[in-house]
Amino acid sequence: MVPRCMLASTTLWKDTEVDSIRYFCNHRNMPNKRSEEQVAKFADMFSAMGTEPRLRIMQLLLSAHPEGLVVGEIQEELDIPNSTLSHHLDKLRNEGLVQVQRESTFLRYTADTDALQQLLQFLYAECCTRNKALRPEQITCCR
Repeated sequence: MVPRCMLASTTLWKDTEVDSIRYFCNHRNMPNKRSEEQVAKFADMFSAMGTEPRLRIMQLLLSAHPEGLVVGEIQEELDIPNSTLSHHLDKLRNEGLVQVQRESTFLRYTADTDALQQLLQFLYAECCTRNKALRPEQITCCR
């Protein structure tokens, strides 16, 4: 299958060949399949964190990074019923936001900081570098 941006043809203008393929791809006039998939992936990640309990779980796991926490510790800290907590952790794991490792009879969860970094870089690239909607010095992650 030919990529959508490759469907544009080369044209002639005043005896000069204009490469409209490059124009359309580089100037975002035609959708980029890879970009669409990436946006969908990040939207799913935001959706997974879009509930109060899951956002609290992510904050807790980040505060316990890099060791993470076993399920019982998360449950004790956030006072979430076990079956509900399991559902929330599964959703976060399925979207690649947390990692799980079995330790004997316990499950230890850690925040996937690489995935979170990609998510933040995606937002940063759009709001701070391309159109300067926000000034980079206004973004404070670590104090």
